[in-house]
Amino acid sequence: MLSKKRGRPSHHQLDPQTKQRALELLQTRYADFGPTFAHEKLTEGHHLALGRETVRGLMIHAGLWHPRRAHPPVVHPLRERRTRLGELVQIDGSPFAWFEDRTPACTLLVFIDDATGRLLELFFTEAESTFSYFEAAEHYFQRHGKPLAFYSDKLGVFRINQTNALAGTGLTQFGRAMDQLDIEVICANTPQAKGRVEHANQTLQDRLPKEMRLRGIATLAEGNAYLPEFIADFDARFAIAPRDPTDAHRPLLPKDDLGRILTVQETRVLSKNLTVKHPNVIYQIQTKRPTYALQHATVVVCESRDREITIEYKGKPLSYKVYRAASHQAQGVSSKQLDMKLDGLTVLAKSAKKRKPYIPPPTHPWRRFHIRPETPQPNPPR
Repeated sequence: MLSKKRGRPSHHQLDPQTKQRALELLQTRYADFGPTFAHEKLTEGHHLALGRETVRGLMIHAGLWHPRRAHPPVVHPLRERRTRLGELVQIDGSPFAWFEDRTPACTLLVFIDDATGRLLELFFTEAESTFSYFEAAEHYFQRHGKPLAFYSDKLGVFRINQTNALAGTGLTQFGRAMDQLDIEVICANTPQAKGRVEHANQTLQDRLPKEMRLRGIATLAEGNAYLPEFIADFDARFAIAPRDPTDAHRPLLPKDDLGRILTVQETRVLSKNLTVKHPNVIYQIQTKRPTYALQHATVVVCESRDREITIEYKGKPLSYKVYRAASHQAQGVSSKQLDMKLDGLTVLAKSAKKRKPYIPPPTHPWRRFHIRPETPQPNPPR
């Protein structure tokens, strides 16, 4: 028995005009978007009534997206989410071309809650450093309060990686600041252990550059101004409710002076002449008290992210003047920043190759002097 509907178009097929409109938008504006992200934009921005799998089929048929071959599963021990917001916050830096070719590659600092998957802080910076994490952490504390613990990798900002480091307290500057704020810093042994923030980095690298491209955002300042709007949209789509609705964040106390705590602090001993060196600059202490009172005294040199120096003795600042500034010294580069530094050197090398040699014009004074080569003399007979 043959159906009479054979060869007839279905009554539930996609409207040809809607299909054509969707294909035009996919090819012109969303060619490098994934099917899920493209479906969101077509639905919210252009009000096209399409299913997500319909968009996926259109992109596959048009050659805009290819299904990925599934990798063999890798088994890792599962760790249950924490129960409360702010109980454990995973932090990481993601170097990437966030602004595509509009701005050189930079780093996005990501703070994501383990219990809910909420993005609690995003911050664009040139590279991962102690000062950049201090600035992002200060924004975080002012908005949410102090979490119980931060979960990070083994970057030198969070952990002293020198096995033979005998001097000091055993804490990095970030660890010392978090210890003063009563926040525990935990370093993961593997990237899979902090998979929440690693997966968030992949999602952000796919979505955030495209969102900023659609809005014409081209600088770090514009990007940081847009991030709160992006965070709200991201959390509305992907965040989940915690098992315990209690917020584990603690408010900042009056003693929590972020302006002083979030600085690079080094302990130094004053010389007999009341001078101190940090790191390559010699500072001369100016005081009206007898000089012997401060000779060989222990002081704390605090450096803010604005490169302002404060020298404290027993918690009180001392007056000083710069006695001698040393020459510029070589700076260390972490493994995460190495690729970005090498890319910058490659660009400089290419630009240097493109420079043409200088050719003096005909009116240049050098043209008045005619230098004739010496005539070769015949070889004397042997």
